[in-house]
Amino acid sequence: MKIALRDLWEPAGSVDRGTYATIGVLGFAFKHNLDRLVAVYAFHRPWGFFNYWLPAANIGRITSLRSYDALFLETLLALSLPFVWIGVVLTLKRLRSAGLPSPLVALFFVPFLNLLFFLLLSLLPERTTSQTSFRRLGNSRFAGFIPDSILGSAAVSLLFTVPPGIGIALLGAKLLVNYGWGLFVALPFTMGLAAALVYGSKSPRTLKGCVSVACLSIAVLGFCLLAVAVEGVLCLVMAAPIALPLAAFGGACGYLVQKRRWLHDNTPAFLSLLLIFVPGVQWAEHGAAISPPTFEVHSSIEVNAPPERVWQQVIGFSEISPPTEWIFRAGIAYPIRAEIVGSGPGAERRCVFSTGAFIEPIQVWDEPHKLKFSVTANPAPLEEWTPYSHIDPPHLHGFLVSNGGQFLLTPLPNGKTKLEGTTWYRHSLWPSSYWRLWSDAIIHQIHLRVLKHIRDEAEKNS
Repeated sequence: MKIALRDLWEPAGSVDRGTYATIGVLGFAFKHNLDRLVAVYAFHRPWGFFNYWLPAANIGRITSLRSYDALFLETLLALSLPFVWIGVVLTLKRLRSAGLPSPLVALFFVPFLNLLFFLLLSLLPERTTSQTSFRRLGNSRFAGFIPDSILGSAAVSLLFTVPPGIGIALLGAKLLVNYGWGLFVALPFTMGLAAALVYGSKSPRTLKGCVSVACLSIAVLGFCLLAVAVEGVLCLVMAAPIALPLAAFGGACGYLVQKRRWLHDNTPAFLSLLLIFVPGVQWAEHGAAISPPTFEVHSSIEVNAPPERVWQQVIGFSEISPPTEWIFRAGIAYPIRAEIVGSGPGAERRCVFSTGAFIEPIQVWDEPHKLKFSVTANPAPLEEWTPYSHIDPPHLHGFLVSNGGQFLLTPLPNGKTKLEGTTWYRHSLWPSSYWRLWSDAIIHQIHLRVLKHIRDEAEKNS
């Protein structure tokens, strides 16, 4: 379809999906580079793709900003007005061409959701008047919104599942501050099931297609949470091994029930029940407030030095060289050095990590055999990888907590020492058995980093 310059400004008429997608991509590329030029060369500020999705909580009212900051935002706003008008006009034309209600143009202004909306409109084919009637669909009015094409129905399934998934994730993480069965089990399975049901509501789809759409829905959700600064890359990677299989299982269940006649007549009601199910699980967890269990991690190493020499390094070791282990380079907090004030029970040991210091009052001082301590202050367990300068999700505070630790030195023949380190900790992440796999492995690596440094220093001094 050819389009004249005046068609970019006049709301009347329609536009096909190819023209809509082409103008949308080129328009965004032009606007992004224009914004970048203005930000970098006129205001000397960095500007990237993710600047368009800065969290609303971090944006002050324009009247409370400094004049220079206000001028910057006002300039970007003025530059965006022509593009906004063109986007609204073309979206109205595309909705008309696809046979969808015009009020859906409001989705153009919803952050990140507008990307999915753009994808959907770029995939939906044009419809005639006879196609937009629901007579040929029997009693399933819902199916009238689902495209016949595989890509179109997949895009609609994402539009129906990802935005509610974002809202449910925010409910659990921000409002209920609950990282449990609802977030990591119920939500992936439900999103996968719902995505497969929407995907197959127009016509039965293959098992591979249903599972693929289900996994895609949870992957897009993860990207959305990263884009709106709710989570970082590291935590999303750790959640993926449990979330993706559950989403795939939900997609397989959706494949099995997609051919049932009752589903085609009651799809909206069934999807509504699914949306209610996950918040119900989250509220039940929040109300139950189950106390987290205490776990124990034990590590040991052999040192070619007597216990007396090893003890001096245990109570306060020098700075450790920067880590080479991938788990620490990925953002997990790692120990740097240990300091102690006083001696005997009641002394205070500080183990300094990359994110802060553990405060460790000494409980047992049995020189040179046993040092046992409690922990009264815990730093953040990791630093998130994120496109933003800094994010602070609730799970960085109080969800992985060390209760105490112990060093045990056992003399061995030939002047050697068996050095054992133990940590007692708890975490409030569920299912606890899954997250313990990660936390045990992380704490064991922390132990080894400390024990190997103590060994090297003690053997060097010997």
